[in-house]
Amino acid sequence: MKRVNPNLTTEQKAVLFEKATEAPFSGKLLTINDDGEYVCANCSSVLFSSDAKYDSGCGWPSFDSALAGSVELNEDRSHGMLRTEVVCANCGSHLGHVFPDGPKETTGQRYCINSLSLNFTKR
Repeated sequence: MKRVNPNLTTEQKAVLFEKATEAPFSGKLLTINDDGEYVCANCSSVLFSSDAKYDSGCGWPSFDSALAGSVELNEDRSHGMLRTEVVCANCGSHLGHVFPDGPKETTGQRYCINSLSLNFTKR
């Protein structure tokens, strides 16, 4: 059984443990542009730096890279698609998906992450 942060909302639990997706353009972290770190809402592991965040226009917070060793990637064949799921390497919580259509001048990756799966810590 996965250890669950007792402070999570019902919506956060649905995303983190049932692999739900928040509605596009609804996330609280979509327009945050401050300097800081994005951490797992369940276990508080640091996952993404604000240096990697960019506006992809997709409706969810997007990053061109995750911090080394912070996430794991899993094949996801749900909904009749083949995608790559992103989970927290520490607690296994679902964060979102990664796609190969990110900025070519950096990594070429777009980590499309649910705001509900993250908390932001300002530097």
